[in-house]
Amino acid sequence: MGTLKSKNVLVTGAGQGLGFAIAEGLMDAGANVATHYFSSEGGARELQQRAEKAGCKSVAIRADLTRTSEADALVQKAVEHLGGLDILINNAGDLVQRRTIQELDEEFWRRTFDVNLTSMAFVTRSAVPWLAKAGQSSIVNLSSLAGRKGGHPGSLAYSAAKGAVLTWTRALAVELGPKGIRVNALAPGLILGTRFHNTHTTAASAQATIQQIPLGRAGTPEDIARAALFFAAEYDGFTTGATLDVNGGVYCA
Repeated sequence: MGTLKSKNVLVTGAGQGLGFAIAEGLMDAGANVATHYFSSEGGARELQQRAEKAGCKSVAIRADLTRTSEADALVQKAVEHLGGLDILINNAGDLVQRRTIQELDEEFWRRTFDVNLTSMAFVTRSAVPWLAKAGQSSIVNLSSLAGRKGGHPGSLAYSAAKGAVLTWTRALAVELGPKGIRVNALAPGLILGTRFHNTHTTAASAQATIQQIPLGRAGTPEDIARAALFFAAEYDGFTTGATLDVNGGVYCA
């Protein structure tokens, strides 16, 4: 596996949760990291302090990635500060709200897809020229077990968007392979200790899910960070268009 030392990385949604843990792991491995945030400025600033201690470059950038102009500006600022771009971690996303099919409306449907898929597409579009310039590079897209199984009741729009991330990952891998850019996805299962599940998952639901997991526990943000770093560090590897399921064995593709 290649070294991450001095590699330039952009992590979206890095102010908290999985993105925060991934950014931490990258910094500990010696990478230079641009941390994107929307509302979690405190976490992004904390990562900057960690980067200073680790002796690597870092910059915290706020952007609303559902706006294409801000997605473009995010990539430009990251490249200007870091000096280039080798790896893109598309982590930003959210369930937004639990709604059944009868509760769907056009605005909510579009908002969910914008947050989870459209924003990812436009950040990637802006990053591709820089990733191609790097020679051998890597994109890691965060999907979800919901994109595999359909999720719990009320996550219809979110599950559809995360399923689309998996298909988009495969299509992008084919398109970008000739440019030396590998594209893979992660599909996390139940990962406790994050704002996502603190907001959208009840304690009873989490316990019921854990009882179905062969390894007998929920995941942690660090479990996902290790998987993300594997795909990131294999920037010159032979795996592309793949999805790694990180769920304790509750779903095996």
